[in-house]
Amino acid sequence: MAESTSMAELEESFRKFAVYGDTKATGQEMNGKNWAKLCKDCKVIDGKGVTSTDVDIVFSKVKGKTARCINVEEFKKALEELAPKKFKDKNKEEAFEAICQLVAGKEPVNVGVTKAKSVGAVERLTDTSKYTGSHKERFDETGKGKGKSGRENLVDNSGYVSSYKNAGTYDAKVKK
Repeated sequence: MAESTSMAELEESFRKFAVYGDTKATGQEMNGKNWAKLCKDCKVIDGKGVTSTDVDIVFSKVKGKTARCINVEEFKKALEELAPKKFKDKNKEEAFEAICQLVAGKEPVNVGVTKAKSVGAVERLTDTSKYTGSHKERFDETGKGKGKSGRENLVDNSGYVSSYKNAGTYDAKVKK
């Protein structure tokens, strides 16, 4: 019973790696890139007994002539091929069981993913309170953009020349 649970975990691990990095993947077939990632993430590749070249050769050996992907059965066959290379001191069945233990239940790992951080220069350049001239007029007091009204020259139809200080005072003078 423990062996069937191990096979279920192995197939689940296969599906997780098969869909990794491909939005269109169904999880039924795995390409060579994801096979190499599985071997690297599950520590099957150790650099001495099993190298990335060995992994690629085994992938090419178990897939069909014109195929570009492997299914679950070919995946198990590939693990059987790699097991004696990884575990030289064990017999074939023990080596296969050991390599299944390495792979079962594992998920793809995102290594080297960088997070965006704002540098001091970016903060300084995007601080709207320090803008001058015509750029200053494109933002309100809170720093939020005004949109189209901040970019367009709005026509003043008041009848006064622009920059006239006493604009709007004529009616007050005439009423007196």
